[in-house]
Amino acid sequence: MSIFKFKQFSINQDKTAMKVGTDGVLLGAWTSFMTKPYSILDIGTGTGLIALQLAQRSNAEIIDALEIDADAFEQAVSNFEQSDWSNRLFCYHASLEEFCNEIEEKYDLIVSNPPFYTDSYQSNTPSRNSARFTSSLSFRELMQSVSKLLNNSGEFSLIIPFKEEKNIIALAEEFLLFPKRICRVKGNINSAIKRSLMSFSFQKAEIDFSELSIEIKRHEYTKAYLNLVNDFYLKM
Repeated sequence: MSIFKFKQFSINQDKTAMKVGTDGVLLGAWTSFMTKPYSILDIGTGTGLIALQLAQRSNAEIIDALEIDADAFEQAVSNFEQSDWSNRLFCYHASLEEFCNEIEEKYDLIVSNPPFYTDSYQSNTPSRNSARFTSSLSFRELMQSVSKLLNNSGEFSLIIPFKEEKNIIALAEEFLLFPKRICRVKGNINSAIKRSLMSFSFQKAEIDFSELSIEIKRHEYTKAYLNLVNDFYLKM
């Protein structure tokens, strides 16, 4: 499907290696706006999905996105321009390292659905590898960059495989970032935990833990999941 239609925006995805997926929608829906951010950064925006979700959900004046892949960058720019929030959305075509070196501003909220496959096998498609594998953006580089780009009172949210949770917490602490909320995600009520939605800040506090199951059985969704993504999906 080259066009994915949501309730308030559409995603063209014919040029990008990684299509609209549950992980991105979950992160865009779960990320908290308790700090009422003025400025937001989406690292590795791909099609621009999460940035668009955050534009729909918030009154943030600045919503910047970062994308290293040329085709994905063009697609995100196009998707931003066609949305109702084009005046608040801007995409940079650069690596995270380049961006960190050039940008002096700090952000109130940073989000990322980072590449997280650390297995040695990679596909023959460079753009797909860039989107999927940590060789293109390590967790350490991500955390170090976030620590430079995040306001003192800001928040950073991401989604990762559950098996990486302890590793991410340890890495974050090296850069004085501490877990604030953790939601562990299961495909269905009887399956193992697959993903962790996590938010970090510079303030150390008791972690707010929760758990989310997506389905009761195939194509029968839990009430908690429906409540979370209801503002986005057309048919659910």
